[in-house]
Amino acid sequence: MLHFLPAPLRGLVAGLMLALNTLICCWPLFAVALLKLLLPVPAIQRGLRSVMHGIGEFWISVNKFWMNLVCRTHWDVAGAQNFDLQHSYLVTSNHQSWVDILVLQYQLNRRMPLLKFFLKQELIWVPVIGLCWWALEFPFMKRYSKAYLAKHPEKLGQDLATTRKACERYKTNPVSVFNFLEGTRFTQAKHDQQGSAFQYLLKPKAGGIAFVLDAMGEQLHSIINVTIHYPGGSPGFWDLLCGRLQKVVVRFEELQIPAEFIGQNYDQDEAYRLSFQQWVNQLWEAKDAKLAQLHQEFPATRR
Repeated sequence: MLHFLPAPLRGLVAGLMLALNTLICCWPLFAVALLKLLLPVPAIQRGLRSVMHGIGEFWISVNKFWMNLVCRTHWDVAGAQNFDLQHSYLVTSNHQSWVDILVLQYQLNRRMPLLKFFLKQELIWVPVIGLCWWALEFPFMKRYSKAYLAKHPEKLGQDLATTRKACERYKTNPVSVFNFLEGTRFTQAKHDQQGSAFQYLLKPKAGGIAFVLDAMGEQLHSIINVTIHYPGGSPGFWDLLCGRLQKVVVRFEELQIPAEFIGQNYDQDEAYRLSFQQWVNQLWEAKDAKLAQLHQEFPATRR
């Protein structure tokens, strides 16, 4: 509907709609979150948590509306999509851009439980949206360097404790726990710095999803492995707002969780850790091959 407008003006309109949507949705979300804190009764908290998830899903639906308003995006989506709202899932994807998050929300909203991302602890200070993530019980992770851990060994394993605490809350309501295995967005500079053996991916970090399986493996129905390809090149968030997201290719794959990976301790069992890392590397080799195939099927185009 707004395609006739110049791209910068579309970006301004979309940005205002996103901001307004966030401001409208945050107040009922904060009110319900406060009520949940004041009423520590499990049955009531389960109900209030469902209400908060509904607010989050409404926010995503409005975002889908303005995305359709400013973008003529062609979606090429395929693969196993037998999702439902009654089961919990572990979801992972390759990571190229902040747009990945909105792509995943666009495709999965109200088709599976609300996606909950692992976030850097610093992101809690993002105005408004940081508090929204906190209210929705997104897990905030604090990363320590090896040098820092050498000086402060008492911090070792704190990420695992944070993951377990978050996952304990998820046992009362179905949830989709999301983790970018690469840990950061792909760039050629990062790829070269890592010396990654993959063509289109950074090295995977197995610890995040291993901790989730450790904390709630029996609760999870399956792993949803998502591969995203942008034929027009990795888009920036401003590109999305301006309606320059012309084509998105998404492939879903549902994987059963290997029984031998449930109930194990990634930190303390070296044999299990090596076995799990090998499995993740095989998963990443297959994803890299899938991306190579998608680059051939959907070659680079101009925006």
